[in-house]
Amino acid sequence: MPKNLRHEAYLVLGSVFFALSSIPAKLIMESGLSAWRLTEIRSTGAFLIMFLYVFIRNRKGLRTTKSELPTLIAFGVIGFATVNALYFLAIARLNVSIALIIEFTAPIWIALWMRFIQKKNVSKLMWWGLAIGFTGLLLVGQVWRGLTLDGLGLIYAFVDSFALGLYFIVGEKLVRSKSSDVTMAWGFGVSSAFFAIIFPWWSFPFEVFGNSIQLSGRFAGTSLPGWLLIAWVIIGGTALPYFFVLTGLKGLSAATSSVIGMLEPIFGGLFAWFFLFEKLTLMQFVGACVVMIGIFLANRARTSV
Repeated sequence: MPKNLRHEAYLVLGSVFFALSSIPAKLIMESGLSAWRLTEIRSTGAFLIMFLYVFIRNRKGLRTTKSELPTLIAFGVIGFATVNALYFLAIARLNVSIALIIEFTAPIWIALWMRFIQKKNVSKLMWWGLAIGFTGLLLVGQVWRGLTLDGLGLIYAFVDSFALGLYFIVGEKLVRSKSSDVTMAWGFGVSSAFFAIIFPWWSFPFEVFGNSIQLSGRFAGTSLPGWLLIAWVIIGGTALPYFFVLTGLKGLSAATSSVIGMLEPIFGGLFAWFFLFEKLTLMQFVGACVVMIGIFLANRARTSV
C-alpha cells in the first residue's frame, strides 16, 4: 500500500472509532456519570495502556528535554483533557451529529489563526469557506425559529472546536520529533495528572463499573454492565483511534488530516441515527452539508499558503 494511502487509511479508521465511541459515552453520561469523570477515566485508562506499550517497546522514547515539556503539557491539557471533556459535555446536551459538526469547524479557526495571528497570506477560498461554513451553522441552528439548540451545549461545542484546532497544530509539530505512541503516552499522562489534581481519585464514583446501564434507541429494553461500556470508551474509543490519528498525522499535513477528520461527523451522525434514533430536520441536514463544504474550502485555503 502506498505510504500516503496507508496514513489516510489510519485517519479514516480513527474517525470511525472516535464516532462509534460517542454512543457508549452518551449512554454512560445518561446513567449519571459526569463528562468530567468520564474524561478522567478515559484518559487514565488509555494512559496506562499506552505507557505499558511504550515502556515495553521503546522506553527510551519517553525521555524528553526541558524545552519540549511546555509543548507536551499544552498538548496533554488542550489536545486530550480539554477536547475530550468539552466533547462529552456537548453530546450530553446536543445530538451527536450536531456536536461533531460544530467541533470540526476547527479548520476554519486554524485558517483564521494563520491569517490574523501568524500574518500569513491565505487564498480567497478562506473567506468563501468562512462565509459558507457560518451559513451552514445558521441552518443547523435554525436561527429564524429562535434558539432551537441547547445554548450551553453550543458553547461547549464551539470552544471544543477551538481546542481541536490547537490539537491539530501542536500534534503535527510533535509527531515530527516523537513517535505517535510516545506522543500519546505523554498526552494521556499529562491529561490524567491534570484531572487527578482537579478531581481526586478518592472521590471517584467507582460504583458505576458495577451498575447495569440501560440502552436506548434501537436496543432499548436491554442493558450492559458499566465496566464494559467504559472499557469500550477507553480502548475502542480512545487508545485505538488516537493511535490511528497520530500515526496518520506523522505522514500527512495537519490540513490533509483535518479534511479526512471531517468523516467523523458523518460517521457520528450515521451511528447516532442507527443506535440512538437521533435525527436531523431536513434544514439541519442541508445546513450540515453546507458546513462540510465550508470546512473543506477552509482547508484548501490553508494548503494554498
